[in-house]
Amino acid sequence: MAFGIIIIGDEILSGKRNDKHLAKIIELLSERGLALSWAEYLGDDPERITATLRRTLNSGDIVFCCGGIGATPDDHTRQCAAAALNLPLALHPEAKVKIQERIMEMASEAGKEIDLDAPDNQHRLKMGEFPVGSGIIPNAFNKIPGFYWRNSLGGVQYFVPGFPVMAEPMMKWALDTHHSELFHQIAHAEKSVIVYDGIESTLTPLMEAIEAEFESVKVFSLPSVGDGNRRRHIELGVKGEPRAVEAAYVRMLSGLDNLRQEYVAVAA
Repeated sequence: MAFGIIIIGDEILSGKRNDKHLAKIIELLSERGLALSWAEYLGDDPERITATLRRTLNSGDIVFCCGGIGATPDDHTRQCAAAALNLPLALHPEAKVKIQERIMEMASEAGKEIDLDAPDNQHRLKMGEFPVGSGIIPNAFNKIPGFYWRNSLGGVQYFVPGFPVMAEPMMKWALDTHHSELFHQIAHAEKSVIVYDGIESTLTPLMEAIEAEFESVKVFSLPSVGDGNRRRHIELGVKGEPRAVEAAYVRMLSGLDNLRQEYVAVAA
């Protein structure tokens, strides 16, 4: 299964807020021996969100969707998910309980009387309206849940808030509750060197030869123009199945020596 993430919000695309979700999901997956395969950023455009969700909700991927599940006019994700699935929105009974618990807590903290039937409290329940058949994701921060949808292909899509303080524990819960059988199933290793004053066109034949010789290995090349601490260079490396990586690394060093390249190993 491939893991993906969709990050929604005009505030991200305009630069008003810096995205923290991408780095966090990469970290969470890496800690569990998993890796992110793709990421997409979307603004608050219902048509584009619906089209994207129609594709991802019907895939075999495990997808995290961050943002837009509130109940303000610029929140469209819940409605777009329902449209993508051709399903109605309905108030999830467990979500209703959690939202009302939160309403009562807030009233108690403020020393106010509570009327759960008041228009503003009824409006808050919209945050618990999910596509019919959805499961809920607990929110330890303020009890307002997210939701998830599982399809017949084995794919699952998780919808969490745009606030990282809420999204991170909710994504952890999703991984640890539903996907622990995937953790650390594929052994992975990575080794690289810094090639000083390297030229990618010179190194490309070596890279191609290594990938042709070692099918379970990928070669990567990360060029840098350098800075005050290090001159122009390329980080050249191999990643994949550990034993194949060891052999490919030896082959790479031999090739660099033959090309008379200056290099230094990157510490693991």
